[in-house]
Amino acid sequence: MSIRGVLFDKDGTLIDFDKTWAPSFAALIEEVTGKDEALMLRLSEACEYDLANRAFLPGSRAVAGTNGDFVDAWVEILGLTDSKAFLREMDESLGRLSLDHVAPFDDLVHVLDRLAGQGIILGIATNDAEVSARAHLQELGIAALFPHVYGYDSGRGAKPGPGMIHAFCEAARVAPGEVVMVGDSLHDMHAGRAAGTHTLALTTGTIGRDILEPHADHVADSLTDGCLWIESLRT
Repeated sequence: MSIRGVLFDKDGTLIDFDKTWAPSFAALIEEVTGKDEALMLRLSEACEYDLANRAFLPGSRAVAGTNGDFVDAWVEILGLTDSKAFLREMDESLGRLSLDHVAPFDDLVHVLDRLAGQGIILGIATNDAEVSARAHLQELGIAALFPHVYGYDSGRGAKPGPGMIHAFCEAARVAPGEVVMVGDSLHDMHAGRAAGTHTLALTTGTIGRDILEPHADHVADSLTDGCLWIESLRT
């Protein structure tokens, strides 16, 4: 089957994860603690974030996972009681704070225009919140290219589960075999494999080729190189 749809992860795939989220998390931690140094340190440790160097530690749940992975720990540290309400507030705050830092890869617009120009349906499947994802797309001026956007809180589950991919296929009326799942993490590759799509891994995130390669149909070092591979599937 020819490729009719491409579903992208967002962070580390369309935008630079560290440049976007490292300063955003620092701003969030400062905001929710009122710059209380002891609380800031405890929140940072709970999500495996190096506050002193403004960087995520290797293997941090905040990189490939969702904010829900550590919200209970933050709620306990802050002395709150309603994890669901705080998670909504945290997602909205991160979406707002990250707009000052969102950093697209240089070839992003060129690649998206090229794919859309071939009639390929584009979508987003991210473990970020949907509101944050849509805010980023709007800020980058590319929201119109993505008729289908799914976050971990869109009702179809988070990756590595295949729910967001199934939702995209249903909405776009394409078969999984006509879709390429593009991402920079094992969660992305496992979700694609579980849903029955082609899988394209990019080394533009925090994981190297040697780790990605066994779990992907193809590994590319940039969006442009990945686009060329997608186009090769259409010939």
